[in-house]
Amino acid sequence: MLKPSKIALSAPQLDANSVAEITRAIEGNWITAGGPFVTKFENSLQEVLGTKRDIVALNSGTSALHLALILAGVEAGDSVLCQTMTYVATANPIAYLGAKPIFIDSENETYNMCPQVLENAIELLIEKGEEPKAIIVVHSYGIPAKIQRIAKIAKKHKITLIEDAAEALGSKVNEQYCGLFGDYGILSFNGNKIITAGGGGALICKKTKDAVEARHLASQAKVSASGFEHDSVGYNYIMPGINAALGIAQLKTLNERVDAKRKIHKFYTEIFAELDEVNLFKVSDIELYSNYWLNVIQFKESALKNPEGLRVYMEKLEIESRFLWKPLHLQGIYSNQKYFGNTTAVDFWKQSLCLPSGTGMTADELDRIKDALIAYFSN
Repeated sequence: MLKPSKIALSAPQLDANSVAEITRAIEGNWITAGGPFVTKFENSLQEVLGTKRDIVALNSGTSALHLALILAGVEAGDSVLCQTMTYVATANPIAYLGAKPIFIDSENETYNMCPQVLENAIELLIEKGEEPKAIIVVHSYGIPAKIQRIAKIAKKHKITLIEDAAEALGSKVNEQYCGLFGDYGILSFNGNKIITAGGGGALICKKTKDAVEARHLASQAKVSASGFEHDSVGYNYIMPGINAALGIAQLKTLNERVDAKRKIHKFYTEIFAELDEVNLFKVSDIELYSNYWLNVIQFKESALKNPEGLRVYMEKLEIESRFLWKPLHLQGIYSNQKYFGNTTAVDFWKQSLCLPSGTGMTADELDRIKDALIAYFSN
C-alpha cells in the first residue's frame, strides 16, 4: 500500500499565471532588487487594500519591522511595547537596535494584545519615567486584534503604533483592512502566507516622507546615482523583481484565497460542533473579519486529550499540525525583559494547536483530516 502524501499546514499555491509572470521577469532580466515589477507590485497592493498610503516592497516582513522602528526613532535603550503571543521575528528587530522589548499579554477574545493591559503598562512605565517609544501589535493567525482601541491608546499617549499584519492580509476591522490603522503597517509574503512572493514583505507608511526614507535606507542609503556615496548606515532590503513578479500574480487571487480560507474554517466549524473536548477559535464577523490564515483549536481544561497527543497522531497519518507561537516573554533570549499581564497568552499556547489550512487542499485531503480528527476524539 502506498504511503499517503503529506498534508502540509499551509503550502503555497501556484498557478499558470504565477509561472507566466515570473517568466516575464526573467525574460526582461528583472530578477534583482527594484525595477518595474517591484513598482507594479507596490501599486497593486495599494489598489487591493484601497489605500493611498505609500507601500514599500521589501525582502521580508522582518526588514519592514526593522525599518518601521528606525523611522519611529527607536534607538538603543528605548522601550518598545510588544505583543507576547507572536512569532519571534516581531521582537527581534527591537533587539537589532539595542532597544528593550516590553511584552504585553493577550485578551481572551482574539488572543492578541490586550488593550487594558497595554494601557496599564504605559501608565506604570510613564509613572516611573520610562516612556515607550513604540507599540507593535500583531494580528496573529489572521485574527484581527482590537486595533481601534489600541490605536486610541497610542494616540492618547503619543506613542508610534506599528501594526504587524504579516499573517492578516485580507482581514478587516469594520471594513478597513488590517495594516492601515497604525502609523506603519507590516505585511509578509513568505511561502506559507495567504499569498506568497517566494519571500518578501512590505512596509505601509502613513506619511510619504517616511516611505521615501524607507526606500533610501533599504537601498544602502545611497545618495548618488552615478557614484558610490552613502549618507548613513543602510541595508540591502529592497524586494527583488522576480519575487515581485510572483507577488503580482498571486495578489490577483487574494479575494478567492480569503474565500477559500474561510470555507476551510467552515469545514472545521462543522467538525468541531460535534466534538466536546475542544473549541475552534473564531471571531464574530460583525466587527472583525478574519482571513483565518491558520485554524486554531483550543482544548478545554476538562478534555481528556491534549495538543501533543493530537499532533503525534496526525503526524503518523502524514497530516501536519503545529503548536502556537511560544509567548516571547518565556523565550530564553527575552526572559529577562519586562512583562505585563497574567497567564492568558500562556494558557492559550499550552492548550492549542494549528490545523492544516492551505487553500490548495483537495476534497480527499479534507476527508483524511476529518476522518483523523473524528477517530482521535472518538477513541
